[in-house]
Order: sequence, then structure tokens, then C-alpha cells
Amino acid sequence: MDKLNMQTTNQVDENIKKIAELFPNCLTERLDENGKPEMAIDFDQLRQELSKDIVEGPEERYQFTWPDKRNAIRLANAPTTDTLRPCREESVDFDNTQNLYIEGDNLEVLKLLRENYLGKVKMIYIDPPYNTGNDFVYNDDFAQTAGDYVHNSGQEDEEGNRLVANTESNGRFHTDWLNMIYPRLKVAKDLLSEDGVFFISIDDNEVANLTKVCNEIFGQSNFITDIIWEKRYTRNNDAKLMSTVIDHILCYRRSDKLIKLREPRTDKQNSTYSNPDDDPRGVWTSVLFTSQRTKEERPNLSYPIKNPFTGEMVEHPTNAWKYSKQQYEQLAADNRLYWGKDGGNSYPRLKRFLSELDEGIVPINLWYYKDTATLDEGTKLVDSILGKDVFDYPKPIQIIQRMLQLMGSKDFIVIDFFSGSATTAHAVMQLNAEDGGNRKFIMVQLPEATDEKSEAYKAGYKNICEIGKERIRRAGKKIVEDQEKKRMEEGLFVGSSAGSEARPLDIGFRVLKLDSSNMQDVYYSPEQFNENLLFEDNIKHDRTDEDLLFQAMIELGIELSAKIEQREIAGKTVWSVAEGYLMACFDKDVNETAITEIARQHPYYFVLRDSSLATDNVADNFEQIWEEYSKETVRRII
Repeated sequence: MDKLNMQTTNQVDENIKKIAELFPNCLTERLDENGKPEMAIDFDQLRQELSKDIVEGPEERYQFTWPDKRNAIRLANAPTTDTLRPCREESVDFDNTQNLYIEGDNLEVLKLLRENYLGKVKMIYIDPPYNTGNDFVYNDDFAQTAGDYVHNSGQEDEEGNRLVANTESNGRFHTDWLNMIYPRLKVAKDLLSEDGVFFISIDDNEVANLTKVCNEIFGQSNFITDIIWEKRYTRNNDAKLMSTVIDHILCYRRSDKLIKLREPRTDKQNSTYSNPDDDPRGVWTSVLFTSQRTKEERPNLSYPIKNPFTGEMVEHPTNAWKYSKQQYEQLAADNRLYWGKDGGNSYPRLKRFLSELDEGIVPINLWYYKDTATLDEGTKLVDSILGKDVFDYPKPIQIIQRMLQLMGSKDFIVIDFFSGSATTAHAVMQLNAEDGGNRKFIMVQLPEATDEKSEAYKAGYKNICEIGKERIRRAGKKIVEDQEKKRMEEGLFVGSSAGSEARPLDIGFRVLKLDSSNMQDVYYSPEQFNENLLFEDNIKHDRTDEDLLFQAMIELGIELSAKIEQREIAGKTVWSVAEGYLMACFDKDVNETAITEIARQHPYYFVLRDSSLATDNVADNFEQIWEEYSKETVRRII
């Protein structure tokens, strides 16, 4: 029975495997710092394989770099032994919700999520700290090695704060911000599905640098656009040079598997369709049948056509038609040409039926405040939910909803790892309520302390996470109340839905908190401890069985929103995840009867503590029991 690693994948090792698959002759062995053999890449051999394309030495090349960039890359690749611990008391509908709210440093959280959500996320939106000289950025310590960073964060100032100011007087003004954002984007990219989309809000200060970073991480060919959002419509007369009324939203796709984006049609757009000739195919609008090309440019599209009302043969004096004569004859026979009321038009127009249009319309990259609201409206909404001045400059939910509606689906996962006041979660719940969607959110936020002089602190919110969680609770409750009120007004029974098969609206969220590993140090490096310590419990004394369960879920790649049930089998507590996909028992004195009954359930994974088995005899018979009743089950110990 194999042992769980209880740490995330080492991305460097994964990259070595990928190179080895392409160039097996470049794989070699060497001794590591402890004198043990390890796999490595022979770079001299790799250079030979790529000699035609390698750029070395002083040769000029295009590149974007800054101090400590190598460490930023290394930081993204380093594994973590941290874990996520469930917090039922702060959650809403913990056992049934598909939503997650995660507290902790988002880089470490993203590494953990990569184990479970690799390629499963349809959309990521972030609104990172803007590098204005007044805001704060994450202070990753690049003086440490990646390994030291994992085990000893070294990320706090003298007061224990995780954040530091990045003023313009700092000689590393851009460097510090880039070192913060780069590893987070690099890890987050892995979470996106092949047709996934990444949206990043940013202002003028870093949009140029952020574009270069994203081009490097996602590939320039996957740049979709720079959306210009009109965040306010009044000028700031206190501005010294120019009043800024727009923000940028950089938009990248994961790969070329995404080939189309569409926005839903509005009632206003559909109002231009009518049916003046009572066509049985429904309402339509008309477009030009005449091409912008001249007859000389398109002689094959120049031919006389017949007005069916007057019998007159007509040609455009200068321009060709859009379609060939054969296509024209098919369109005319199918009653798709409109000559005006009583045939009074000089030339026909082509009918476009609303029922035949592709779903949605092509989006544009200029988003006006009238369509997506303003920062002021975002602030007013939060004020109405939490109280005045609790959170500065929250985005309006309308702008997030517009992104969500571009995805072409109503059932997907969206992540925001700079969650702030949880605008994204609010937008997801509201849109699901409006269109019956099943979008799920994962919010990630550092529990940054609020200023003791702030209105948030006075209102009882000691950190930003408390603000975000309370907003989701109150917003969800109000959305449900508004739904019930609307149904009652429409004469529907309370609790019913416009569609009898519609699923209940998910306004819950499962709270998880980043913490150090559940395992004692002896678990990871037993050779450094004496024999007496090896007989101590390898699990920290303050950790619960559910803590162990979630760390096992992370390593085994099971979604952290999976259904969890607690059962009693042969007098022992057994955890069942995702309807028995994973079963785990962390009790002591587990006997053969319990093992046999669990094996009869045929789980895909079974996990237990190495100290759980009641006797040496049970341990001796353990594998035999599984071979007899469920030999396909993957067994792991911690």
C-alpha cells in the first residue's frame, strides 16, 4: 500500500518528464545535494537537439525581463506542503453547496487547486491590486530559495502584515509588482480548460507590462483583446494632468480550442425584427443584397435579376451582387428576397430570420457604463448590503455578469483569486437566479487585516475575508427573497420555479482556510529524526479527521466541493466522498470486519492512517482482504 505524499506536484519534475518524452536521449542522472541519484536533463545534449533554434550569449533577441524574474518562475514551480482546512461554522450549506471560499495566500492556494482543478475552470477573473503607489502588493520574499519559501514564508513585516506598500519612491516599483503577479498567473493558467478565458482588470500604470507578461505566459496568439471599460462618466477635477474614466480588462484564451465568443441578444436588438409579409418562419430583418464591390471587381456577380412584382429585369448600375446567380435563384425560390411593400424597392434585400441566427452576437471591446454600470454603482450596492464605506471601489456585478455571459455556457466553474468584497460570487449567484444557470464560484482572498480606524473595522469586519463572506451570505439571502417575491407576484407557489425541473439556487459556500500541513515534519524527512520520534504520531495534534480528508482529496485530485458523507461501518467512522469514489477511515483499532465492509463498497480510493489498524494480524491480512473483495481499489496510507 502506497503512502500519500501530502504535498503538491513539483512542476520542475513534471517539466523534466515532458522534455524526456520529446527527447529521451536528453534524460540523464546525477547526484542531488544529499548524494542521492535523481533524474535530470542533459542540457548539452538538448542544445544539440535544438541547435538550429537556440539563442545564446550576447546575440540580440526580443525578451521581457526584470530583476528576480527567474525567482518568480521558480516560485511558481515549487511544490507546497500546505493544506486547506474546512471551516464548517463559517460556511453556508457546507454539505450541499458547489461553491468555495478559500482564505489564504493565493499563490499557495492556486498550487493546491492545481491538483484538483487542472483544466477544469472555464473562466478566471481577477482584479489585482493596482500599482498606483498607494495600493499594496504581495511581498513575496525572493531572497529565499523556493524550498525555504514553502516551509518558512518570511512574508510579514514587523507588525505581522502580509502586505507591503509599493510606493513610487521604491526603486523596485515595477519589479515588485511584476514579481507578485507573474507566478500567480503562471500557476492559474494551468487551471483553465482548453476553451477557457482569463480576464484581468488593470489600469494604465501596468497595462503595458501586464500585457507582456500575459503574452509570455499564455502566448501572444491567445491574446483576444484589451477591453476598455468606462468605469465612470464624470471627470475628477483634482487630477493634475488627466482624469481617468476607463480601466482595461485584458482578455486571453487558454488555447486555440476557443474559436468563438458571443454575447446574448438583448430585447432592444430583437425589437428591430418584424414580419411584415407574415412569413411562416417568423420575424426577420433585411440586409443589403448589393455588394460593396464594383462590377469590374466582381464580374461573375454581375447579372440581371427579375422583380417578381413588376416583371422588370434590373441590375445595379455600379455594384455587383453579394451572391452568385445560382445562389440568387435558390434565395428567390425560397422567398428570402424582399422587394419592399408591393415590390416598390429598386433592388432586393435579403431576409435574415431571428430563428436562424447563431445564438448571440459578436461582442465589442468597448464597454460603456450604461451597459455595465460604474464604480459608484458598485459601491452603492455594497453599501446597501454591508453598510456605508465598508469596502473601497468594488466593481459592479454587471461587468462580471457580462464576462460570464460570453462563455457560451451556463454551467461552469469561475475563479477569482483576488476576491476582495466577493463581487464575482455575487455576480454568479445573481446571474444564475436570472437565467437558471449552474455556474460555480471559487473565491480566494488573503485575510488582510482592516485598518482599526476604518468603517469596516468599526462595523466588526477584522479582515477582508470577513467582508467577502458576509456579502455572499447577505446577497444570497436577498436574491432568494427577491425570487420568492417575484414568484408570488406572478401567482406561482412559494418555492416553485418558472421551470418545474429547475435546480435550487446555490447560494451557499464551503469555507476552506490555508494552513501548514497536517503532518509532522517527521512525515516528510524521517531520516532527520531519531528512532524515538519515529514512533510518535505523524499527524499534528490539533488536526481533525476532516482536515486529513481534505488533504487527501487535494492529493488525489478530487474537487473540493465534492459531496461528503459521514457513515458508520462496523462501529467505525468512515468518510465517503463523491458517492463512494473516495472512502477514508482515520479511527484507531480498525479491525478486519470494518476493512471487509468498506471493501464491499468498492471505492475507487481508500485512505487510512498508518496507525489505524488494530493489530499486526489485521495489517498482515489487509491486502488479502482488498484483493478478495475489491482488488481494483487504490489504497493509500497517511
